[in-house]
Amino acid sequence: MNGTASKKEQMSKPSKNPSTYRRIVTANVNGKSVVQSDEQMQTYQFKTVPGYEHTLVWVNPATPDLSKEQSFGGYPESVVPGPGGTSLHFVTFPPDSVFGDPSFDGEAARDESLIRLKGLADHFEKEDPAMHKTNTVDYAVVYDGEIWLELDESKTLHMKRGDVVVQNGTRHAWRNKGTKPVTMLFFLNGAKA
Repeated sequence: MNGTASKKEQMSKPSKNPSTYRRIVTANVNGKSVVQSDEQMQTYQFKTVPGYEHTLVWVNPATPDLSKEQSFGGYPESVVPGPGGTSLHFVTFPPDSVFGDPSFDGEAARDESLIRLKGLADHFEKEDPAMHKTNTVDYAVVYDGEIWLELDESKTLHMKRGDVVVQNGTRHAWRNKGTKPVTMLFFLNGAKA
């Protein structure tokens, strides 16, 4: 070999560059629809989990009031919306092998998640940090790649690009058993318990 990594090796390594997404927000001004903002969004790369990325696209903590301008001021107190609220997320999961690496620090990853994923990470179970349950109805779309949805009693469903799950407040985990990162789009709808 000429000193460069093989194509297979390059594909199995997490990306060093975060994904980028464009968010366009519209508004009503004097009865006309206009562009309120058009920008590239910040993608957060977890420092403790190589290849794990989270982009919070938008959040409405409760039912929006369209008579007022909609805005996304700063990072919310919770990425999980209350009843009537919604949130939209892009999440890139690295392969599960990242979590099995001897250098992986689970406690540091939990601490970072509690800061970055407020209102969600505190639902991750201690015995199995990927398992969680929230008071939401989630529309989960495989945006790129393939992933496994795990439910109770280790029931798993293999999902590929374009597959959608409607997650009705049930206990679950996302498992990337492959060798490449997978990107999901999650739309969370706040619900009553």
